[in-house]
Amino acid sequence: MALTLYSHPLAAFCHKVLIALYENGTAFDAVTVDLGDPEETAALAAKWAVGKIPVLRDDAHDRTVPETSIIIEYLEQHYPGPVPMLPANAEQRLDARLWDRFFDHYVSVPMQKVVTDRIRPEGGNDPVGVADARRTLDTAYQMIDSQLAGKTWATGEDFSIADCAATPGLFYASIVHPFSSDQHNLAAYFERLVARPSVRRTISEARPYFHFFPYCELMPERFLHD
Repeated sequence: MALTLYSHPLAAFCHKVLIALYENGTAFDAVTVDLGDPEETAALAAKWAVGKIPVLRDDAHDRTVPETSIIIEYLEQHYPGPVPMLPANAEQRLDARLWDRFFDHYVSVPMQKVVTDRIRPEGGNDPVGVADARRTLDTAYQMIDSQLAGKTWATGEDFSIADCAATPGLFYASIVHPFSSDQHNLAAYFERLVARPSVRRTISEARPYFHFFPYCELMPERFLHD
């Protein structure tokens, strides 16, 4: 197997790459990295000194590829499949890249701020930072709801890298900071995302680890069972 993905089934940013892989039926070996294990952390750092997952290793090209957006673009270049992650049209490709970054920076990052604050040691919480993160999510939800008017997917009628980024951020964010009741476009989009086979597979693989999610008691029942 040429490709190996170092990741963890619970991690949102890993979900983003897994969805892209599953969309195109790309063959790869999966290696689960326990970031709480010093040996596994050291082995990961030897591949990518920043020490964050996911990391893709391509033995066929002797290349180690970090960072989710770069991994997906690398796969598009070297292992293309039936579902292009980047549109051929230059303007549409810019839109896909824009919303890919938007979902990462303004949904996944503030979501993680809310989540990780819950597991900080006593006295180490950051209520101001969490409040800022929730305000960022409110703004992001409003912008996404407007963006989706008349669209099936984030940038139009074709599933893309932007939707790979949207899915895990919205999945966890919707639990810790629910959408407003009037955000109908966003809610309908989320339902389309979680109904997609690549997403259902990713959620299924994450399910055995959901009890580690700091807000697991808020996890909707429908995601806890096949």
